[in-house]
Amino acid sequence: MNGAESLLGTLVDSGVEVCFTNPGTSEMHFVAALDEVEGIRCVLCLFEGVLSGAAAGYAAMARKPASTLLHLGPGLGNALANIHNAKKGDLPMVNIVGDHATYHLEYDAPLTSDIEGIAGTVSHWVHSSKSPEDIGVDAAEAVLQAGRGQVATLILPADVSWGDNPNGCAPGVSLPAPATVPDSRVDEAVSLLRSGKPCMLMIGGREIDSEQGLMLSRIGKACGARTCTETFPARVARGAGTAVIDRLPYLTEMAVDHVKEIENLILIGAKAPVSFFAYPNLPSAIAPQGCNEFTLATVNEDIDQVLEALLEKLDAVDVEPDVHPLTLPDLPTGDLDVMACGASIAHLLPENAVVVDEGITSSIGCFPLTITAQPHDWLNLTGGAIGWGLPAAVGAALGAPDRKIVCLEGDGSAMYTIQSLWTMARENLNVTIVIFNNRKYSILELEFARTGARGGTPGPKAASTLDVGTPDMDFVALAAGMGVDATRATTAEEFNEQFEAAMQSTGPCLIDAMVPTFLS
Repeated sequence: MNGAESLLGTLVDSGVEVCFTNPGTSEMHFVAALDEVEGIRCVLCLFEGVLSGAAAGYAAMARKPASTLLHLGPGLGNALANIHNAKKGDLPMVNIVGDHATYHLEYDAPLTSDIEGIAGTVSHWVHSSKSPEDIGVDAAEAVLQAGRGQVATLILPADVSWGDNPNGCAPGVSLPAPATVPDSRVDEAVSLLRSGKPCMLMIGGREIDSEQGLMLSRIGKACGARTCTETFPARVARGAGTAVIDRLPYLTEMAVDHVKEIENLILIGAKAPVSFFAYPNLPSAIAPQGCNEFTLATVNEDIDQVLEALLEKLDAVDVEPDVHPLTLPDLPTGDLDVMACGASIAHLLPENAVVVDEGITSSIGCFPLTITAQPHDWLNLTGGAIGWGLPAAVGAALGAPDRKIVCLEGDGSAMYTIQSLWTMARENLNVTIVIFNNRKYSILELEFARTGARGGTPGPKAASTLDVGTPDMDFVALAAGMGVDATRATTAEEFNEQFEAAMQSTGPCLIDAMVPTFLS
C-alpha cells in the first residue's frame, strides 16, 4: 500500500465520503488511489474556488468535513476565498494539498511556493507529512483537527504519496462530542436574565436548527429577554413552524439601533457583533458602550445543553414559543422585480428545500417574504468573499441529496465561480439557480454612497467599475455551454411558470431573472 492509498483509506474510515478535486502532476498517485480505495466520491471541479466553496456547502448540510485535493500553492491560492468563508462560518474542511517531492524542493522549480505560509492564513491546523509511514496517522489527525468546525490543511509531498507505507491505514477517528458548558456559566447567564436590565439572547454560528430556535423563543418569553440571530449564521432553519426570532440587521446604522437599549448581550454560538466594514462617523462595535457582552457558549460548545439548562432554570419548559404560521403570498403578476421573484419563490418553495443565498442586495427582498413559506434551511455567506453561492449549492446538493437546492445568486458574484454549472451538470445535481440579473454591482453602489467617497456620488470612471453590463452577460447561453438547462424571465408570469417547472425537476436548471436593481 502506498502513501496515497493509506491516506484515502484513513479518510474513508474516519467518515470522509466526498473529495472535491482539481489535481495536477504532484497529485497523480492520489488520483490513482481513487480507483483502489472504495468509499469516497470524487467530484471534479474546474476551478479551485468551486471545490472549496462546494466543501463548505457540503459541510453545512452533512455536518461533517469533506476533503479537497489541491495542486500546490497556486491551487491552494485559487481556493482561498471560499476556505476563508468556511473558516468564518465555523465549517469543517480537510484540505489535501499536493507538493513537490521532498528532495525536489531545493531546486525551486516554477511551482515551488510556501504552501504552509499560504495555508496558515485560512487554516486552524497545517501540517506537512514527512514520510509515507506517517501519512495515515497524519490523515487521522487532520480529520480530528477539522472536527465539527475547523479548517485542517495536510500537505502531501509527491514522494510521500507514491512511497510504500508498511504501516497501512491508521485507525479511523470519530468526531468528539461538543464541549460541555460549565454550570457556573449557565448560572451567571440566568443571573443576568433575571437582573431586570434589558437583555438580549443572540444565537449564531454553524447552525441554528428548528428545535434550538423554539427553545430560544421559550427562554426569551419566560424571562422577558429579546431574542436575535447574528446577521449571517452559516445555516438556519426558517419557514412555517419555526420560531419568531429577529435577525441582526446588516447595515451598521440599523444594527446599532437594534441593540441600543440592551445592557446584557448574552452570546450563544455567536461572536460579539461588529460592523462589516469601517465607516466614517460610525462605531465598529455594534453593542452600546457599557453593554455587558457575555459569552455563554462558543460555537464549538454544546449549545443544545445550554438551551436545555436555561429552559429548566428559568421554568420555561412549558412556555409556548412564538412560531411563524404558513402564509404564502399570492403569485405576482406584471413587471418582474426582486419583490416579485421573492413572492414567487415563497409561494412555490417546496417543503424541506435548502436555499443558498448569495443574492446580495436582491436577497433583501427575498429574505423576509420567505419567512412564512414552507419549512426550509437557509445557508448564508459567512465570510463576505463573493463567489461562494454556486459552489456552495454544489456541496449542499451532495450533502443533502434528497432535498431541493435553490441558489439565489447575483449576476456579478456568479461570474466568480460560474464553472460550478459544469459540475452541477456532470453530477446531475438537484439545484435550481436564480440569477438576479440587474447588470450592476449593486452592493458596491450602496457601499460607495455609505462610505461617503466623492460625496457619495461616483463619477463616470467610478460608475463604470460598478456596472457589469456592456457587454450584457447572457446566462442562458453560459449555462447551455456547460450543460445546464436555462430560461430567461422578463415578467412575473414568466418567472412563476419557470420557477414552478424547476421545482418539479430533479436536475440542474437556471433562471436568468431580468430585474432592476433593488436599490434603484
